[in-house]
Amino acid sequence: MSEFDPAPGDGNDAFQRWQSDTDTFDRVYDVVLGVTTPTTYRDIADRADCSANAAKKHLDRLTEMGVVQKDEQSRPARYERDDGYLEWQEASRIARELSVEEIIDRVADLEAEQQTYEQRFETADPESVTVFDTTDHEAIHERMQAVSKWQATTRDLRLYELARQLAQNDGHLIPA
Repeated sequence: MSEFDPAPGDGNDAFQRWQSDTDTFDRVYDVVLGVTTPTTYRDIADRADCSANAAKKHLDRLTEMGVVQKDEQSRPARYERDDGYLEWQEASRIARELSVEEIIDRVADLEAEQQTYEQRFETADPESVTVFDTTDHEAIHERMQAVSKWQATTRDLRLYELARQLAQNDGHLIPA
């Protein structure tokens, strides 16, 4: 048992079902989508319950597909999910589920929300906002929440804009 396996009796049934109901490629795919930091193929193999060679083969395939990024400078190579792929997946889902008009309306709402934040903080970049410019704990907390919501708005705007492009072009992006 590796350090990543659940302890017996702690949801092990779900792990065993996942292990028996999915093939190696799908297990490697599931694991790497959950990886948030560059991780060696051996560690991914442990989590996916497969051989290191099988994990490396599938990770290299996922890298070619654009799902995974590979850091070839590290030894052994480390892999992590490509967040751009996840954004494209989410935008594709939005484009399938909503009409172009609904997406355009949502983009307009998000743009208005973003403009409100830009006016409030007098900048177009939420990363440039200083939240610790006061000693008032409540004010710091409120600014942190506002900046976090602004960052989410910026992300959502990017997703909905991509979804609009996908929906208007039958799933094919026009280069910017």
